[in-house]
Amino acid sequence: MNEKMKAIARSQYGSAEVLKLEAVDKPVVSDQGVLVKVHATSVNAGDRHLMRGTPFIVRLIYGGLHQPKVKILGFDVAGRVEAVGQAITQFKPGDEVFGDLSECGFGAFAEYVCAPESALVLKPDTISFEEAAAIPGAALAALQGLRDCGHLQPGQKVLIIGASGGVGSFAVQIAKAFGAEVTALCSPQKIDKVKLLGADQVIDYTQVDVTQSGIDYDLILDAAAYRSVFDYFSILKPGGTYVLVGGSIARLFQILLFGSLISKFSRRKVTALASTPNQADLLTLKNWLTSGQIAPLIDQIYPLSDLPAAICKLEQRQVVGKVVIRV
Repeated sequence: MNEKMKAIARSQYGSAEVLKLEAVDKPVVSDQGVLVKVHATSVNAGDRHLMRGTPFIVRLIYGGLHQPKVKILGFDVAGRVEAVGQAITQFKPGDEVFGDLSECGFGAFAEYVCAPESALVLKPDTISFEEAAAIPGAALAALQGLRDCGHLQPGQKVLIIGASGGVGSFAVQIAKAFGAEVTALCSPQKIDKVKLLGADQVIDYTQVDVTQSGIDYDLILDAAAYRSVFDYFSILKPGGTYVLVGGSIARLFQILLFGSLISKFSRRKVTALASTPNQADLLTLKNWLTSGQIAPLIDQIYPLSDLPAAICKLEQRQVVGKVVIRV
């Protein structure tokens, strides 16, 4: 009989009510796999899209037009290596690791998960499992959005929209690590916490229309895209870049479908991030964590059994930083 573990699983698409705490088969480590005892994970916008199966393209990409093929969600993981396959060279049982499982089947909302070694790196001793679990997906998106899409250079002016969210809170810190001058945009009740991230200026979007500020930016990273990209052209320098990372699905499709055309005629680069987790970028984040240049902003920690409530909080857009799950 297969050994069992606890996991938050689902058998259909829908709201957080489809997520159930169940006893499921514990994964068996393969020759190329690392079995991780999960100590913590976190919730992301990607989890809620997979949970609901929306937009419909999510079902096409991950399989399961009517019923989901991915039963156990969750891609941020932090834990201790339980066992390794014969082909594994980077890790050994007992190692503390963290990583991103979005390219290798998800499964972090459980007591154990099996992953390839390329999805993991050693956790810094200076941070907890809960802190480590808040990092991978959001911080990788922020790093790749600023560096790979935005080509951010020291001394440039960058505007982070949605600076209080998971991606936005890391983007503020990473942009400062790159030597940029950072303006952070957020709601009034989140200003105090965003100021702690090190932004040069924090703007309350309910009091100031940033598009009328008269300040020109080299890069705008939009982690809460609910306004049209055209609204920002008045403050985006010719030759500057607008990067959409999160927000309205309608805005995402606007950029995916027309971004190249808009870029051609506006003299500004307009693009959407397609984040790709990789070990090299995880190591970059690890180095910044070790040096103290970045740190996760954690809103609340829930037990695994309360994961549906954590997803609901994320959907209400009241989270400051990340919501973490202690397994």
